[in-house]
Formats: sequence, C-alpha cells, structure tokens
Amino acid sequence: MEASQKAKPDTDSDKDHAMYPEYELSQYRSAELIRQAERERLARETLRGRRAARREAAERTAESDSHTGRPRRHRFLRTA
Repeated sequence: MEASQKAKPDTDSDKDHAMYPEYELSQYRSAELIRQAERERLARETLRGRRAARREAAERTAESDSHTGRPRRHRFLRTA
C-alpha cells in the first residue's frame, strides 16, 4: 500500500462521493424513462388521430356511395 492510502481514514465525505455516481445514474435512468414514456404517448396519440381520420373518411365515403344506385352485392354467385 502507498503511504497516502494508509494515512487517509474513511470519512463521510468519501462515502458520499462514492454514492454520487449512483445518484447520477439513477437520475439519468429516470430522465430516460420519462423521455421514453413521452415518445410512446406521442405514438399512441398519433395512432388515435390516424384511426379517427380513417373512420371519418370511411363514413364520408359510405355516405357518398350509398346514393350511387349500384347494388352492393353481386346478383349471381361465382362459379367454382
């Protein structure tokens, strides 16, 4: 052992210094989880918006197609 290590007793400040990187890592993980949750929330909102737009477009198409006069079903079944 070196002389500087022998002369240095363990103090509370050394213990605090040893835990500080763990605290930083915990803060980093927390911030990353918050960012990930925000990205997922944004993705869900985007999907909801797209679904709503598709539903509205389908309703508008169904309304306009209902007045065309063409039958929806084929008159005769397909042959095998």
